[in-house]
Amino acid sequence: MNTHEIQALERKAREIRGLTIEEIGYLGVGHIGGALSIVDLLVLLYHKHMNINPKEPGWPERDMLVLSKGHAGPALYATLADKGYFPLDWLLTLNKGGTNLPSHCDRTKTPGIDMTTGSLGQGLSAAAGLALGRAMDRKPGFVYCIIGDGESNEGQVWEAAMFAAHRKLSNLIAFADWNGMQIDGLTKEIIDMDDIVAKWTAFGWHARMVDGHDFAAMDKAIEEAKRRAAPGIERPSMIVLRTIKGKGASFCEGQVTNHNMSYGIPQTKEALAALGVPARLIPELVHGA
Repeated sequence: MNTHEIQALERKAREIRGLTIEEIGYLGVGHIGGALSIVDLLVLLYHKHMNINPKEPGWPERDMLVLSKGHAGPALYATLADKGYFPLDWLLTLNKGGTNLPSHCDRTKTPGIDMTTGSLGQGLSAAAGLALGRAMDRKPGFVYCIIGDGESNEGQVWEAAMFAAHRKLSNLIAFADWNGMQIDGLTKEIIDMDDIVAKWTAFGWHARMVDGHDFAAMDKAIEEAKRRAAPGIERPSMIVLRTIKGKGASFCEGQVTNHNMSYGIPQTKEALAALGVPARLIPELVHGA
């Protein structure tokens, strides 16, 4: 990946962070922390790695994404809207009556959402099932899955890990958003996962840890995971991402209290200015009122 590509992805990530902050700020409350920590990954996947067609969200040959930490849906919605899956102004309806953008991802409501999620621990099992189905049907492409570090306390995550390794699902590439915080506090104080890469390796996965805000490092890890889909390797991949919860929101970055928080237009305006991106959604900010 060259410098020009990295700079383009960084610009796009600032734009998506801005949209996510506006989207939740207009509603007044939401899961801002865990949404912003995965923006860089979403931008890299949807702008470089995933084989998709926004004009045909259900295209059978597409790569698929399961956002197991479904409460981070606002970041995925912003990414999908920016890619043209649905109109940008849908983002202003987040979690409101009649919306197509509920608080947690719902495949029956939102174009581009491949799996309904939100009950933590279940998404990796769903992703493993999708990957197995593709392997049985001899379909090309990959199934990607994003789990949280707090979510990794759930036993079902490790049941899915055993299953995926046993079935040699090398078309499954998962990411753990390792921002060190969960709803009740610091993950190391609630259940310390210790050497998480060693755990995934012991469960039969190819595992490594990289900086989740470094596009070059993530790109290299994903390319390596894709190569492991070749015959004779046949192991699923886990890429653990060291991230900052609330990354890019000047009013809450890195704060333990940012899992689900209230904020409004003043904080939104402040954050957009710090990011250096213009408002694109909230009418009074767009029109300078």
